[in-house]
Amino acid sequence: MGKKRSGGGLTGPQQAAKFLGVSVLSGVVLAGIAIPGAGALGLAAKGTVEGFDEIPANLKTPPLSQRTTILDAEGGLIATVYSRDRQVVPLTAISPYMQKAIVAIEDSRFYEHGAVDLKGILRAVNQNAQEGGAAQGASTLTQQYVKNVFVEEAGDDETKVREAQVKSLGRKIRELKYAIQVEEELGKKKILENYLNITYFGQQAYGIESAAQRYFSKPAKDLTLDESALLAGVVQSPSRFDPVNDAAEATKRRNVVLQRMIDTKDITEAEGEAAKAKPVQLKVTKPKNGCITAVKGAGFFCDYVRNTFLTNPVFGNTREERAKVWNQGGLTVRTTLDPQSQDSTNESIKDHVDQDDKVATAVTLVQPGTGRVLAMGQSKPYGFGKNETQINFSVDKQMGGSNFGFPTGSTFKPFVAASALERGLQATQVYTTPQEMEYPSPVQTCGDKPWINTDHARVPNESEDEFGAFGMKEAMAKSVNTYFVQMITETGICPVTQMTNKLRVIPADGTKLPEVPAIALGTEGMSPLTMANAYATFANRGVYCTPIAIESITDSHGKALTVPKSQCERVMSQRTADTINTLLLGVVDSGTGTAAGLTDRQNAGKTGTTDSRYNAWFVGYTPNMAGATWVGSGGSKQVSMENITIGGTYYAKVYGGGLPGPIWKQAISGALAGREAPGFNTVGIPDTPSGSAGGRPNPNPNPNPNRPGKPGRPGDGKPGDGLPGGQTTGGNQGGGNGGNGGNPNNPFPGITLEPGLIGGRD
Repeated sequence: MGKKRSGGGLTGPQQAAKFLGVSVLSGVVLAGIAIPGAGALGLAAKGTVEGFDEIPANLKTPPLSQRTTILDAEGGLIATVYSRDRQVVPLTAISPYMQKAIVAIEDSRFYEHGAVDLKGILRAVNQNAQEGGAAQGASTLTQQYVKNVFVEEAGDDETKVREAQVKSLGRKIRELKYAIQVEEELGKKKILENYLNITYFGQQAYGIESAAQRYFSKPAKDLTLDESALLAGVVQSPSRFDPVNDAAEATKRRNVVLQRMIDTKDITEAEGEAAKAKPVQLKVTKPKNGCITAVKGAGFFCDYVRNTFLTNPVFGNTREERAKVWNQGGLTVRTTLDPQSQDSTNESIKDHVDQDDKVATAVTLVQPGTGRVLAMGQSKPYGFGKNETQINFSVDKQMGGSNFGFPTGSTFKPFVAASALERGLQATQVYTTPQEMEYPSPVQTCGDKPWINTDHARVPNESEDEFGAFGMKEAMAKSVNTYFVQMITETGICPVTQMTNKLRVIPADGTKLPEVPAIALGTEGMSPLTMANAYATFANRGVYCTPIAIESITDSHGKALTVPKSQCERVMSQRTADTINTLLLGVVDSGTGTAAGLTDRQNAGKTGTTDSRYNAWFVGYTPNMAGATWVGSGGSKQVSMENITIGGTYYAKVYGGGLPGPIWKQAISGALAGREAPGFNTVGIPDTPSGSAGGRPNPNPNPNPNRPGKPGRPGDGKPGDGLPGGQTTGGNQGGGNGGNGGNPNNPFPGITLEPGLIGGRD
């Protein structure tokens, strides 16, 4: 402890004493109590006190960080998230025992003195002098509250926390001034209420309500005498007196509090002794924080909501501002998640793909016309353990998704068709297509330089007997690659990219679509949410609506915050959308997507399978719900879905119609059960002569008669696809062609993508 100086040598403390309205002796005491060893620490009063008048007159108490509650569309709890687990409650919701216990042990003269307890200071100085150190402090409960405010304001910034707690004369003077201000403005009861709500009680519990729930699984208003004394004792040292980890030490401290309550006449001696005799009986509720605690498999949707908040400027100009609001918490977030749709999605995922399978699936459902995200689930749960992940396969990289998304295969073809129809091409357009062809060249791009097939790259159809004259209806139903390559050659690439930009069909990594004809075959990585929402535009007859996940937010005071609204705009004519709907009805009626056909209502959609069967898709919709299902490799290692068991069912080859289609069908059937079944506005598209020698058969429910699958689980009985055209992969995939990925016919020199990002099948 630093030596006491004579009164004449305490210029700084004397100035502080002048402010406090007490004698020079009080300044000496203040120096001895507040900053023992000030000289050794090199803390100078000069300058700090001289600038005293510059301290703001009003204490700015920051809003206390609290829990944020995330709810589904019907008000059901999805998850509780927080930076600090706190629930602010009024003094009337706190047990009188708790109020008396904290005052007795922390500041027994709280109701008798002002902001500074001079009697307590003198007592502490005397005690410290006898023991030769700073054994006893003299901070009032009001001063402790002010200090906690500064610590709370510092948040998780360790530097600011240290500054708020440093033993300096300047900090002490500032606390004293603010304590006086607080006493004048708030009064004793409000100070006590604020103190009990701000104080840390250990075990990640901030404030008395969270502490009562953590240790005893009850509200603060129901705390008994012995329970209140236990929690009051924890405050001095939450780690040392932690009843969970050291019941004996916590019991000793509790009994000290009880004795103090007896001494202050807050309880009778009989009451105190009876409470001391009780063993510590905890009923601990473990901390539950974050999206990992989400119910209904909605961890990834919860994470999407959080990322929506952090990335949308509606909630703040910068990410830092938005993060501060989110971490401060106390919000009630009502979301768009539909419980019925989410339950159905989870059930379908579990019925078709197991958590420990080599591949994963993700399903997202949205509402056409509103942009509401209704369901979001995947087979690898949200978490940190084996066969768990924090990567949300349903969304773009910026929103917590995979780095590149997943190539979409033939599910991209409707965008090519829509752009052609918008330019005046008729749905009866016939192209005479070979089974395999070289990419036509040149093809017009958005710039002056056309794309040239310098490598003579070729594109095949899936089956050897797919050739001849096809109209758009049959070509879409059978997903004829060479038909759509000729279409994009005729219209040019720019109309396609212009259409996809309007539909926000942007690669998951945020890059632009390359201006190459192979994009017609779905070579680029997209997220299921992107695809589901784009197809919802067809269902909405050409009006695109941005996706939303948040319906409303209220803060801790019940004030409504502004939330982003879905922005809707027409991106294609009703005629074009109705034509696409008619074409895609044919896909599920008699084309590659028959396994996804609903029996109680009209639905449309498109299948997609990529090179080596690394990815398989079905994107489909009804007039009132759209959804995308992806199955593929969620990790860095690509898995070819050939001769593979998924969800206990063996698949010789996985196609978009054979596994994603049934997953989509089950999910959306349950989601729409009991709900209206409107029909599409269709257009008449006459059948056109086809030179196809027979096309592909429909999927067979049992891909291998000798290896039966689960009941009601359709497999794939389709023949092989052949290779897709216009590969865009980079890396060596078992070949010696370097950047061409083992494919000497890479049509896009200089463009390098992840291995397996090849599309074009069904």
